[in-house]
Amino acid sequence: MIFVTGGAGFIGSNFILDYLSQHDEHVLNIDKLTYAGNPYNLASLENDSRYHFVQADINDSATLKSLFEQHRPRAILHFAAESHVDRSIHSPGDFIHTNVNGTFSLLEVTRQYWSELPAAEKEHFRFLHVSTDEVYGTLGPTDAPFSETTAYAPNSPYSASKAASDHLVRAYHHTYGLPTLTTNCSNNYGPYHFPEKLIPLVILNALDGKSLPIYGDGQQIRDWLFVTDHCTAIRQVLARGIPGETYNIGGWNEKTNLIVVQTLCDLLDRLKPKADGSYRDQITFVQDRPGHDRRYAIDSRKLKCELDWEPVETFETGIEKTVKWYLSHPDWVANIRSGDYLNWIKLHYGTEQQ
Repeated sequence: MIFVTGGAGFIGSNFILDYLSQHDEHVLNIDKLTYAGNPYNLASLENDSRYHFVQADINDSATLKSLFEQHRPRAILHFAAESHVDRSIHSPGDFIHTNVNGTFSLLEVTRQYWSELPAAEKEHFRFLHVSTDEVYGTLGPTDAPFSETTAYAPNSPYSASKAASDHLVRAYHHTYGLPTLTTNCSNNYGPYHFPEKLIPLVILNALDGKSLPIYGDGQQIRDWLFVTDHCTAIRQVLARGIPGETYNIGGWNEKTNLIVVQTLCDLLDRLKPKADGSYRDQITFVQDRPGHDRRYAIDSRKLKCELDWEPVETFETGIEKTVKWYLSHPDWVANIRSGDYLNWIKLHYGTEQQ
């Protein structure tokens, strides 16, 4: 069995679905079910005997210890995290609690469990920590992409909390010998993405005839990675990665936020055209957020050279799959939008989104 923390979130749920489509191994999903944790993402596994779910906080050491003793996992895949920069600006304490304290709690319980394993099981055990490119800070227009040796320079409470968790994972490997693996990914997109993030927010607002908010001048650059490609990379790192190493996972798809929004509008114009005009007419520029990093870009050559991974999807193929998924899953959209999403949009953008 493997343990997945945060498996009801966007990337975690995609990973579980992808993993069980490729393996017969059992998966235990440990998720607190905060606002972005949606068990509905995994409804297709309801009757799958390989899938198990426990609602728990990774800060709850007693529950974690009990789960380790009962199920004896061979690997931990740690996705659980508060992940939205804007939320971290409003409520940084939540990010410290989950991303720093929670990772520490999980590492401590894992270390105790691992240290008592028989030699063969101990050698093959892995702790894979899923992190972000935002720990590296920001890049200038002509700077080389982030590599695994780029110095950390986080610029938001979110990225600082993830940087702290990365350092804890590194320390537990070097101090205690815990066989850890760390992955730092670029911006993910795809099915089951919580609608506070740029791509699903734009798709759903466009269909509802609402404004499509873009921060500042829209020239912030991100490297976009289709979530299934990310899941494939994580499986490869879990299977073949060298303990103690970090692997950057990127899509080789640098795009400005404005280009992303315009691309979404053009796809919707083709796939679900409006009665009049273009969805581009709904684009609105709003005040930039504090400390907004200008550019992220990931150098994934280490992953390609050492573990033979590269993304399958281009931005063009991945973004079309994403739009089509949202258009064909109105039930999921209705489910997710009936909760905290509406309150968050009202708080952050200052307008009622009904």
